[in-house]
Amino acid sequence: MSTLDRYLPVWIIGAMVLGLALGRLVPGLNEALDAVKVGSVSVPIAIGLLVMMYPVLAKVRYDETRRVTADKRLMGLSLVLNWVVGPALMFALAWLLVPDLPEYRTGLIIVGLARCIAMVLIWNDLACGDTEAAAVLVAVNSVFQVLAFSFLGWFYLQILPGWLGLPTTSADFSFWAIFLSVLVFLGIPLLAGFLTRHFGERAKGREWYEHRFLPKLGPWALYGLLFTIVLLFALQGEAITSRPLDVARIALPLLLYFAVMWLGSLLASRAAGLDYAHSTTVAFTAAGNNFELAIAVAIGTFGVTSGQALAGVVGPLIEVPVLVGLVYVSLWLAPKLFKNDPTVPVR
Repeated sequence: MSTLDRYLPVWIIGAMVLGLALGRLVPGLNEALDAVKVGSVSVPIAIGLLVMMYPVLAKVRYDETRRVTADKRLMGLSLVLNWVVGPALMFALAWLLVPDLPEYRTGLIIVGLARCIAMVLIWNDLACGDTEAAAVLVAVNSVFQVLAFSFLGWFYLQILPGWLGLPTTSADFSFWAIFLSVLVFLGIPLLAGFLTRHFGERAKGREWYEHRFLPKLGPWALYGLLFTIVLLFALQGEAITSRPLDVARIALPLLLYFAVMWLGSLLASRAAGLDYAHSTTVAFTAAGNNFELAIAVAIGTFGVTSGQALAGVVGPLIEVPVLVGLVYVSLWLAPKLFKNDPTVPVR
């Protein structure tokens, strides 16, 4: 492993601390960064995510994605976990753990609806999951996000609480904000990755592309990740550090959500007969969330100073270190849960 990979948790914690410090100590920095937007999309964060995702999507063998879509167990399980189990679990945790804080509760439910289409590619890659499967599942999640997010928001904020005799929340989500988020954070790097592989292999062959070009491109994914973390926490550093008790209340359901969702998805995938690489991919795509979309929707719907927006901001504060930790848990569990599995990485 390279020095960058070996000490990744250290770099990530450092990036989080640096971002929080910048957001807290540099006057007006968060407003300046937040002002650079195209629609609801933050340009600085978009740049970081594009740099992060491009090397991972350039690694995908697009001619092998058909085998992923043909695997009905994989596709069916991922869809159920992402669009049925995940939102329902977050709804239950939000009502159980913050029933007295309606703004935070609503923000948590919005986080649960925003399925991950960006950072999950990094976690999956670090855990040696199936790259092609991750690309396909992320693309499927993106389509569902555009089509189903508003409906699910209406269902979990108004219809289901009404059925259960609980208070309801009125919210009108922007279809175009969701579409733009998916287009920027997945569409652009996906197209760039596909074209890079296509023309790279045509010009130099697969051997050169995968053994000479990709190793040089690969570290940029982690550079982009660290850059994004610094920016994200700088944008919200003051909000996070000025309300520590509120952050703690929001953090508890998020911690439980990520842990339960990831472990449950991994075990469900194993029980369904999937190998380690595919089980890991399903687990990380089910456990991760699209924090940028959740924050944008919360701010656009309820306002930048709302409790819903703070809940969205706390999402990556918890998700980033937890899912990095789960990468190491995944690698540790692999030989124990998936004995004699050829997809288990050799360490």
